[in-house]
Amino acid sequence: MGNCLSSQAADDLSLLNDSGDGASLGPGDPPPPPEHEPIPVYHPTPSQTRLATQLTEEEQIRIAQRIGLIQHLPKGIFDPGTEPSEKKVKECVICMLDFVYGDPIRFLPCLHIYHVDCIDDWLMRSFTCPSCMEPVDAALLASYETN
Repeated sequence: MGNCLSSQAADDLSLLNDSGDGASLGPGDPPPPPEHEPIPVYHPTPSQTRLATQLTEEEQIRIAQRIGLIQHLPKGIFDPGTEPSEKKVKECVICMLDFVYGDPIRFLPCLHIYHVDCIDDWLMRSFTCPSCMEPVDAALLASYETN
């Protein structure tokens, strides 16, 4: 998903060993600027947007828990079947693009389906179904209690 907070220590060490211009860094020299890798952006609440480096420890824990819950939602591959049906879902209501055979999809507990990338991003902002507004976490937690 690309939303993990990870250390760049190995990359930083390789930068320190070779600056790329043939000159090596001495003990007092500042390290070269890191490569421009984008810092993940998170939404601690639907109306807030902050960089991963600006999150409190409590917010990081909540986001890690949310990512864990999202990963427990079932995934599949879109297959429209052989019989055309008017009741079949034809588009992802988030991106409004038609589903194509082979698209990775995710199923919510309310049985609505979406593109995996679309719904995962949505659920990082709001843990409700975009179609019926059913809370996803309540349905997930209830399914854990019944198993």
